[in-house]
Amino acid sequence: MTERVQLPPARYEHGADEFIFVEIAEAMSMEANVKAMLITQELAARDLAGIVDICPSNASYLVRFDPDVIAPADLMALLRELEQTFSEVPDDFTLQTRVVDIPVLYNDPWTHEALMRFRDRHQDPESTDLEYGARTNGFESVQAFIDHLSGNPWIVTMLGFVPGLPFCYQLEPRERQVEVPKYVRPRTFTPERAFGIGGAFSVIYPVQGAGGYQLYGMSATPVLNVRQDHPDFDHSIVFPRPGDILRYRSVDRTEFDETRAAVEAGSFRYRQQDVEFSPAAFLGDPQGVNDHLLEVLYR
Repeated sequence: MTERVQLPPARYEHGADEFIFVEIAEAMSMEANVKAMLITQELAARDLAGIVDICPSNASYLVRFDPDVIAPADLMALLRELEQTFSEVPDDFTLQTRVVDIPVLYNDPWTHEALMRFRDRHQDPESTDLEYGARTNGFESVQAFIDHLSGNPWIVTMLGFVPGLPFCYQLEPRERQVEVPKYVRPRTFTPERAFGIGGAFSVIYPVQGAGGYQLYGMSATPVLNVRQDHPDFDHSIVFPRPGDILRYRSVDRTEFDETRAAVEAGSFRYRQQDVEFSPAAFLGDPQGVNDHLLEVLYR
């Protein structure tokens, strides 16, 4: 059985008169993310007067409140009480979520061209992002690194930075987590739908713009559709939801082009299945849970 991470006490800070920031843990873990999720869900369910907004993040959360309605000391006491209530991941806590297939062309020409324009901003200007990521994470080859990234799925821990960008944490034991630093200085250009990693988190850039994550590939499918003229975006202009489980499946150029053509024609549909995800079960048997998730997705 996988040993659970023992989290230190949370750090609480006031932000001016209307905000309380709570850092569950400095390092990302499944336990920290689930704890932030449980606390913010419970706080939202209580529907307290004076709570303006609740913003969960990867391993922290932010609460905006009206100090004329709820006293800062009272809210702080409540948040500390909730921390004690959810001191461990409950065995019976489950997420009703989706597992989704995301076709990615790794080592694609578009992100390669972009990253090569900005080698002067990289830790190792003499290598590509994939070569640097493979070497610093102990993989024998770029292909072995890609196989790892595209193997077990990733869970969406939050949406942010720009609208529609999913931060994802790979469902792997801590000793198998991939980690890479962001660029020394950000790029001024990143292609739309670029797949990259910074720290322990993967992202798909929803639009063209600046960015500092290491670039590893290109998603064939969008994560943002402002027009909502596609059935997969009927619920929102953003496709991913926090708690979604994404498998960044490696595809070749032929499948990538075929998928892009289907997206442009409006005939593409994400391969997705509803699934119940138990964090406690994952912590107990990570690979067994991952095998089940992929079995459900491709059945």
